[in-house]
Amino acid sequence: MGELQLWLVETLSSVDAVSTLMRTRWAWPICETLHFFGLCLLFGTVGMFDLRLLGFARGIPIATLHRLVPWGVGGYCLNLLTGSLFLLTEPDQYVFNTAFHLKMLFMSLAGVNVAIFYLKLFREVKPVTAGGELPRLAKVIGGASLFFWVSVMVCGRLLTFYRPYLCDPDPGFLLNCLPYG
Repeated sequence: MGELQLWLVETLSSVDAVSTLMRTRWAWPICETLHFFGLCLLFGTVGMFDLRLLGFARGIPIATLHRLVPWGVGGYCLNLLTGSLFLLTEPDQYVFNTAFHLKMLFMSLAGVNVAIFYLKLFREVKPVTAGGELPRLAKVIGGASLFFWVSVMVCGRLLTFYRPYLCDPDPGFLLNCLPYG
């Protein structure tokens, strides 16, 4: 894994135009703000939809909530764009970071979860009207989705606390890091 990580850092570091832009006075703070807005759009939409799948707010039809999904997708795309800019600017802060690895794992699991929902269950769930009961699988998928996205947010927050700053990037890098401060 260490050689792959070193190759990634070297490859990502070669995108000089992005690094130069992101190191200007306001680029990073603006991208952080946009990342937060994207997170609000994503989690606000996904959170409401998943809570409805779990049985909360039964007075709202599934189809009505589903009309908000494009806002969540837009938030996800905004986060993907700004997150990529962060990664391209400071790859060593992410590639060697366990919290980043976990964040990517949970994002992947959330993606698989949503694919299962739309491939296996959506046609059955969409016509459910206000007050209607949903199948157990819908509740499992909604609960898993909430867990995965909350985990993505927690790991994203932990990035700054566990970033391997000033580290020796060998396989035992966590033992070779100077404390951040």
